[in-house]
Amino acid sequence: MSLPNDESPTPAASSTELAGASDRLRILEVSGSAAGGMRAHVTECARILAGAGHDVIVEAPADVLADGDLGAARAEPLTIGARPALGDGAVVARLRRLGRRADVVHAHGLRAGALAALALGGRRPGRARLVVTIHNQPVGGRLIAAVGDRLEQLVAGRADHILAVSPDLAERQRTRGAERVDLAVIPAPRRNTERLAPRASSVESAWRGAPRRVLTVARLAPQKGLDLLLDTASLLAGSLTADGAEAGLAWAVAGDGPERASAEARIGAEALPVNLLGRREDVPALMEAADVVVQTSLWEGQPITLQEAMQAGAAIVATDVGGTATTTRGGAILVPPQPQALADAITELLTDANSRAQARKRARQAAELLPDEADLRAQLQAVVAHR
Repeated sequence: MSLPNDESPTPAASSTELAGASDRLRILEVSGSAAGGMRAHVTECARILAGAGHDVIVEAPADVLADGDLGAARAEPLTIGARPALGDGAVVARLRRLGRRADVVHAHGLRAGALAALALGGRRPGRARLVVTIHNQPVGGRLIAAVGDRLEQLVAGRADHILAVSPDLAERQRTRGAERVDLAVIPAPRRNTERLAPRASSVESAWRGAPRRVLTVARLAPQKGLDLLLDTASLLAGSLTADGAEAGLAWAVAGDGPERASAEARIGAEALPVNLLGRREDVPALMEAADVVVQTSLWEGQPITLQEAMQAGAAIVATDVGGTATTTRGGAILVPPQPQALADAITELLTDANSRAQARKRARQAAELLPDEADLRAQLQAVVAHR
């Protein structure tokens, strides 16, 4: 692994310095590559802490900072890629210099957490307090798993406080000897009522007029289980019948990503009832119009998509992986990540109006239990104040 050692040279001073009044904490928020919920969480943490009167600087890639509401927090672009790189030495040196003047360094993700840990060194009096939020588990082959294990060991050994987005990630850190580990608070998104009233024709076209409507909202990436989705769609197409003919089923998938081309090829070759919608801005309306909202992920932290589905009162089927059960709080039907299990649960909801109504009711009830920004604010204040 090409992570730099703790003796990397220090570059020239950056244009932004961590300075603040004595009655507030100087907090450095650090993030590597981030998208979706992780990117939103980085921005939200910075905005909340700055709004509480702390002096906050965000060091993250430019695309993470773009268009984010940081409030009173300041920001500097810092390139931390998804994999070890030659520039990691300069990143460690920069974080070391900024860390000397910070009271708290809050890193998001294993890569950023490990680089911050190298920059700050081991736990000792006078060192900036290191908080790491772990958003994902390493997914891939042996090399990725080995690198991920080393990063986890480094973070567990040097972080003062770890926040993990799912119970399984939290347990992994505890077994590695982490000093203090808690489940991270991921607030449910605020509902945007303007997004609930798009053109009716736009919503209808998502399912091409099919009477049975299944919806998935996900990035088309390996973690989201796109092959599992297509396998399940194949089973549904073969099993759902109406008057002796195939039922009018359409599975709309809102989202884009690197696996779109391969999915399109398989959908065409097998004539699957799946419609790839690309990125959509009317997700809440789609969720309300769907008969069933389905998540086929192979792993999740606290998926914002399912929070939105619960807020929409959707009937939900999801794979029981990562922090999904923690997020849904009884508001979804959870099944193993297997095509037949998914197909059976979806079929029951599509063919039984009472089951569907009960599932919608459970989703709405569970949505009332979702955490909000006030819960995240309380957790962040407790963590930075070392309570």
